Amino acid sequence: MTVTDQAGAAARQSASPTGGTPAPAQPAAVDPAAVDYVHGVARRARVASRRLALLSRADKDAALLAMADAVDAATGQIVAANAEDLQRGRDAGMATGLLDRLTLDDDRVHAVADALRQVASLPDPVGEVVRGSTLANGLQIRQVRVPMGVVGMIYEARPNVTVDAAGLALKSGNAVLLRGGSAAASSNAALVAALRSALAERGLPEDAVNLLSEGGRDAARALMTARGLVDLVIPRGGADLIQTVVRESTVPVIETGVGNCHVYVDSSADVQSAVDIVVNSKVHRPSVCNAAESLLVHADVADRVLPALLAALAAEGVTVHGDDAIGDAARAAGADRAYQPIADGDDDTEFLSLDLSARVVGSLDEALAHVQEHTSGHTEAIVTADRAAARRWVAEVDAAAVMVNASTRFTDGGEFGFGAEIGISTQKLHARGPMALPELTTTKWVVEGDGQTRA
Repeated sequence: MTVTDQAGAAARQSASPTGGTPAPAQPAAVDPAAVDYVHGVARRARVASRRLALLSRADKDAALLAMADAVDAATGQIVAANAEDLQRGRDAGMATGLLDRLTLDDDRVHAVADALRQVASLPDPVGEVVRGSTLANGLQIRQVRVPMGVVGMIYEARPNVTVDAAGLALKSGNAVLLRGGSAAASSNAALVAALRSALAERGLPEDAVNLLSEGGRDAARALMTARGLVDLVIPRGGADLIQTVVRESTVPVIETGVGNCHVYVDSSADVQSAVDIVVNSKVHRPSVCNAAESLLVHADVADRVLPALLAALAAEGVTVHGDDAIGDAARAAGADRAYQPIADGDDDTEFLSLDLSARVVGSLDEALAHVQEHTSGHTEAIVTADRAAARRWVAEVDAAAVMVNASTRFTDGGEFGFGAEIGISTQKLHARGPMALPELTTTKWVVEGDGQTRA
């Protein structure tokens, strides 16, 4: 699903459903029926969130395990529903990379269920004391983690996000409103039906997990502006979707950014390490945000690295969009069929396919300047044996994750040991990098005294 811009911002207000906060203003073009639908679901979610906030870790973990079992048990129905989505996608000419993201087979469904079990095994962030002290006057103060309340997710054809978001939201004590892309409508419906049935069997509110299956794009816009009903919106998808949500939302947004990830091969890099890291970063799963999209190679090592690297990339079916130096090396390595001259915009493109932009640079300074100009702030990697170069890379690159002699594919909540992630934040406030349980909480201050008054 891509949410497009809407002209006009005429405000429309109704009585507050939460008691004191005015209901959110809506763009004039939004269908009032979609607004009513989303607000109704959000009200039920808010009621459910109050119940969730009181659950013990044992109760939440038992619910997560029941949800995992329900997903496993419904594998046949889920795969069949996914087949409907895939067929519609093929008929509509969906790109291969997007079809890969959309696909659920038996193994992927079981992996999704196992992700819920992983979340159940993780520590519960709710109630954690972030900091605290006893003041000179005897007041005891502490800052504790509490749930956000109601979290909205707007995302594209990634049905695994449906389950990851539901699991992380439940574990952190939040209700969730899911607005998945229409391309995954059948898959999402089957998954959410399994999750809600497990909640009901545990005696928990089904409205802890909600799929906004009606209203089309207007439902997404109504969710973005449901301030007072929804506490946080997280967009996850392509650049157009994310930027539209950031621009139009009146609900606080955590921006999960586009992944124009670079790998820079420094002058001291080991050739085999460079080949292994670049190929893994690009090829391991090219349709995801932590796949490498841009390659930079220091001129001093280009003659040693590029022949082996370009041959390895060509063997994997990668098309390298390179400058003249890359082109010369590709022809020398017999990989010229996999080479295209770099075009305007390639340096800023998240290909999400077996394509890679590439340039030869004259220095570490030039590499840093290039990354600074073109980074999306996601993940940037250096391959080097020079500790001073590594230190400069870490200190000067402004990104959510910085890799030294490691594949960009490691920027992932599961790889970091967080369990299933809800997204990778490229912004700097509240959350940055892989977002897991703590990032789905806020804090409150608890102050306890025995009659103190302020002089």
